[in-house]
Amino acid sequence: MRRVLYGDVRAAARALLAVPQEGRGPLLVRLFTEAETADAHRLATGRAHPHFGTGSLMSAALAHAVAREPYLDDPGYAGCMGQVFEALVARAGQGPD
Repeated sequence: MRRVLYGDVRAAARALLAVPQEGRGPLLVRLFTEAETADAHRLATGRAHPHFGTGSLMSAALAHAVAREPYLDDPGYAGCMGQVFEALVARAGQGPD
């Protein structure tokens, strides 16, 4: 997966917000997997993955339905943003990108 920027977190959180709470964890795992798959494809072929995009978390997230972006003080959105950040912190402990 490519390096993560703020826009990637926003897009992933909007994708999570678009699904029921019980589906958010599995969707987040799927987004990371799709971004990793797409990045490997991009590095091997020099082209974006036909389904998962360019290897960024944003391109993987935007391949799914996303909610309109609410204000940051929206509790559901803030929770989704937190969930994405927690996953990034956990992933950082797994080794180099």
